Amino acid sequence: MSFTFCDCKSLPNINLSNFNTQKVKNMSYMFKGCNSLTNINLSNFNTQNVIDMSNMFYNCKSLTNINLSNFNTQIVTNMSYMFSGCNSLTNINLSNFNTQIVTDMSYMFSGCNSLTNLNLSNFNIQNVIDMSYMFCDCLSLIKMNLITKDNKVLEKFDKKLIMKINNYL
Repeated sequence: MSFTFCDCKSLPNINLSNFNTQKVKNMSYMFKGCNSLTNINLSNFNTQNVIDMSNMFYNCKSLTNINLSNFNTQIVTNMSYMFSGCNSLTNINLSNFNTQIVTDMSYMFSGCNSLTNLNLSNFNIQNVIDMSYMFCDCLSLIKMNLITKDNKVLEKFDKKLIMKINNYL
């Protein structure tokens, strides 16, 4: 399903609640460049076999809210650029994301200028190799819930951003 709705620039909303995605392995670039997309219903998406979610919502500039709490990300390895350029995104629910085997989170939230709060308390980043620019240009981000057991894990994040966030807590 990669590139399925790629560059559908005039599409304001999509209801995919009846889509059967049970056998899908690649959702990369699925909604990339859907500039007018403000609402998307993915409540019944079955993502248990998906390995690649990179660039999935890349440059969805009008998307303000997305609930992915039902996403099964247990075997996903690539989340790079997943929400990059979603500069109107103010709320994102990743509460059930399993990131245990993800290796690439680079640019994952870069350019999410309107995002103020991000709960990553369930993120396991031990196997992540690339987290470069993960929060680049997240200019409004002032609170991030990130629980770690040691500073070695925290060192993978942009230190300037962590210092900025800590100043607001």
